[in-house]
Amino acid sequence: MSKIKTAFFCQSCGYESTKWVGKCPGCQQWNTFVEELVQKETKGGKTGWTEYNGTTPVTNRKTIHLNEVIAKEHPRMVTGDDELNRVLGGGIVPGSLVLVAGEPGIGKSTLFLQIGLQLKGVTTLYISGEESEQQIKMRADRLNAKNDDFYLLTETGTQTIFSEIKKLKPQLIIVDSIQTLQSPFIDSSAGSVSQIRECAAEFQQFAKETDTPVFLIGHITKEGSIAGPKILEHMVDTVLQFEGDRHYAYRILRTLKNRFGSTAELGIYQMNETGMTAVTNPSEILITQKEDQLSGIAIAATMEGQRPLLIETQALVTQSVYGTPQRTVSGFDLRRMQLLLAVLEKRGGFHFGVKDVFLNIAGGLKVEDPSIDLAVLSALLSSYEDVSIPHSICFAGEVGLSGEIRAVNRIEQRIAEAEKLGFEKIIVSKYNHKGLAKQRFNIQVVTMGRVDELYQHLFQ
Repeated sequence: MSKIKTAFFCQSCGYESTKWVGKCPGCQQWNTFVEELVQKETKGGKTGWTEYNGTTPVTNRKTIHLNEVIAKEHPRMVTGDDELNRVLGGGIVPGSLVLVAGEPGIGKSTLFLQIGLQLKGVTTLYISGEESEQQIKMRADRLNAKNDDFYLLTETGTQTIFSEIKKLKPQLIIVDSIQTLQSPFIDSSAGSVSQIRECAAEFQQFAKETDTPVFLIGHITKEGSIAGPKILEHMVDTVLQFEGDRHYAYRILRTLKNRFGSTAELGIYQMNETGMTAVTNPSEILITQKEDQLSGIAIAATMEGQRPLLIETQALVTQSVYGTPQRTVSGFDLRRMQLLLAVLEKRGGFHFGVKDVFLNIAGGLKVEDPSIDLAVLSALLSSYEDVSIPHSICFAGEVGLSGEIRAVNRIEQRIAEAEKLGFEKIIVSKYNHKGLAKQRFNIQVVTMGRVDELYQHLFQ
């Protein structure tokens, strides 16, 4: 009979301890340890992947010199979704393990079911531990997509899954979700720290030894972090965060980690009746087309990864009726806005200390690019003075504590995007003037160095 031992695992980081402790030595969190039964002796019976692809891998590994390693170029699997290809760095890498996380109802299952159905000529296995075969079929019918190489498996036991994989030999595997799987080698319930870690390790071994890409769909906690141990994010090759407000039609697929490409990329989708539609030109959608000139609105030329985006910033400044003025933001850092208000108070002499300030980034986006500072500041001044900014002007610049307008990177891409969308003028930092060929663009490029120059240009 197998020997069973008890171990304690941290629910935050996956730290293992032989006894319960109040404070985790790994992540320094309090009261996160839970007791789980771990069965160690049956590990020898794990599924091996020798001769899966007709080749016998070397089992007796030895230390070798780096120059003796033969690096083979594997062509990426290009999907029919340009946004996913961009986020992954050019396509799906063979043998990669990709973790996709997002809120419930955001559209994770819909998106990857749609991607699996779009891949013609690629044997795809969709493993679901949450939905029945009928439910997945109904969703596929709603997406109006058919694929003769798409297969379903509704199972949660990893050994049964791997035995079916050996029979089918798929070229792509989608697991929905990793929290529902259960390994017989760990005697604990599905979704526990040890189960998630063990199941992910088994799929990692499978992906690396067979060169089969695997997508793991995961849940997130109420704090917004990926459910399960932190080690799960370290084990996988790529971590994708699927985010967005359920009240908006737009969804953002953001890269948090990528061993095969940039971590600054993002893809934008629009949810509709037929599933997820890739947004090829998001700037046109994110900018609200208004007939009237309204105060408190400014357009920012931002960068998300390699992609330039023009985003509308909305500000409302009103007289405070309470003792403490309110500061409310949506899609922007609250501390950053307080910093910009302090700069306007100190360097410009504007009395924002007695005003309620509300700031919103249109489209439900969350922007971290510092170049949005100039547009936010312009929107605040526009609402303060109740004077509208012309629709033909956009902004790109970071604002410093001394009131100077600092230079931003990739300024030419931002100018080119503004020109493409029909803007007539863009205001940038004068420190971006070096090496900037204004004659290349059919848009007026105005350079400024301080906040007071911006105010005089717009409102005087």
